[in-house]
Amino acid sequence: MASVTIREAVKSYGAFEVLHGVSLAARDGEFVVLVGPSGCGKSTLLRMIAGLESITDGAIEIGDRIVNELEPKERDIAMVFQTYALYPHMSVRDNMAFSLKLARTPREEIERAVRRAAEILALGPLLDRYPRQLSGGQRQRVAMGRAIVRDPAVFLFDEPLSNLDAKLRVQMRGEIKALHARLGATMIYVTHDQMEAMTMADRIVVMRDGRIEQAGTPLELYDNPANSFVASFIGSPSMNLIDGAVVEDGNGVAMRDACGTHWPLSEAARAHLGRPVQLGLRPEHIRTAEGGTPGTLVNLEPTGSETHLQVQVGDQPIMVVLHDRFLAPIGSTVDLAIDPDSAKLFDPETGGRLA
Repeated sequence: MASVTIREAVKSYGAFEVLHGVSLAARDGEFVVLVGPSGCGKSTLLRMIAGLESITDGAIEIGDRIVNELEPKERDIAMVFQTYALYPHMSVRDNMAFSLKLARTPREEIERAVRRAAEILALGPLLDRYPRQLSGGQRQRVAMGRAIVRDPAVFLFDEPLSNLDAKLRVQMRGEIKALHARLGATMIYVTHDQMEAMTMADRIVVMRDGRIEQAGTPLELYDNPANSFVASFIGSPSMNLIDGAVVEDGNGVAMRDACGTHWPLSEAARAHLGRPVQLGLRPEHIRTAEGGTPGTLVNLEPTGSETHLQVQVGDQPIMVVLHDRFLAPIGSTVDLAIDPDSAKLFDPETGGRLA
């Protein structure tokens, strides 16, 4: 296995710069997930690591080698694509063995590698089938098996679950995590789905517009987002962001929004008295409480274990996640209370975290 180090990587297509000096290190054996909206550069960065895209400036190291000029086959990586990329006229066995046959690997070694990968991925009974005879999840396991037989230093995944239905995605997330635990391999995984990132990653790298906004463990990003973009991107439902200013009222420090609603803050916010801020509230940190801030119930979604509410407070829609059952008619008044210690403050101009 090997680490992957990216130093000030730039990617340009003519005059158009897609990646702007990205630096990142994936430690040996680490599961790193690149996440961000479409067009943020995450797949381009992954393809640069693989050698499928050239690097305009900077350096990419796999292990102790700079691989900028190396062909993909020389980088000791294996890539799993969104579209499976299986040969339809080949059996599962032959699809998995294909790269080893091209490398003129001895037949006994190929058979041993295929059997090992099939055992890891529970593909043994399917080895003589063809891709058309497999489900989407089985095809994705074959694609992973084809990567495993190569015993690469680094595994690269480019949105491998995006073509699967919701239930199968959950199952495959668990299978990929189990594969990582069993192989102890370095894995870099690209997705636009923040739930995949939260549940699978050792470390998440959030990207936007060709730059890294923040990198850290899933809970570090969730609990301590560096800016309002990360705060709103990580978490489902996303964080409520409310514009206003920090004021002092009869109960202490609060944020007054454009409609005059006061949202209580902790004493630490006193350092920002008088300044414009953006208040960040996680939906699960808001509760219903008699005598709280009144709002109008716009939508109610019971999910079984949780109840999701959308409450209109002035001109501000507020998402609330309750862990208890809650029933009320749409249009009724709901009183909300927040935990001041869990509130985050951001600069409304730069998006940077203030408190």
